[in-house]
Amino acid sequence: MNLNRTVFVRSAASAKDFPSGTQGRLVFVGRSNVGKSSTINCVVGKKGFAKVSAMPGKTVYVNLFNVEDKAWIVDLPGYGYSKTSKEERSRYSKLIDEYFQDDMDMIARMYLIVDIRHKPTADDLTMMEWIKAYNLPVTIVANKHDKLKPSQVAPAVELIRETLKPDEGTLLIPFSAEKGTGKDILISDMMAALKN
Repeated sequence: MNLNRTVFVRSAASAKDFPSGTQGRLVFVGRSNVGKSSTINCVVGKKGFAKVSAMPGKTVYVNLFNVEDKAWIVDLPGYGYSKTSKEERSRYSKLIDEYFQDDMDMIARMYLIVDIRHKPTADDLTMMEWIKAYNLPVTIVANKHDKLKPSQVAPAVELIRETLKPDEGTLLIPFSAEKGTGKDILISDMMAALKN
């Protein structure tokens, strides 16, 4: 399977637009402006492919990308941006809930994107608890690695683990969408998830 052949299919505004079929879903989730779109662009090798916005809260639909009819990459709306209207937050929270209810059995792996520079937020923790409650496989991607000095990386990773309390053995990848750090590890993990 060649991730470079990933194509954008549609932005789903309701459950009727979610993908059908038995291909595994690789689901990217994280707070607004954490770099989900940039991470997707990095692994598929296409700059500007998933839309990157300087304005947090821009991804308000479930964006669906197909990989050679063998898998789906799913970009869920970013959470936790306070300047988005209450009505809009409510709408896309409902959309995320609908996605999980509709497509949960097809999820090959969740990719929880966090900012390596900061302690995970309460929303990140809520998402992690939700993932664990539903027993979904998860990999944590600690983005913006390029913004830290080498000596800061290990303590930052430790803080993320202490805060999110992932199950033992959960992969945590220090990652930089900007520099490509961790890209090969993330791609290998995506491929392995689809084989399970």
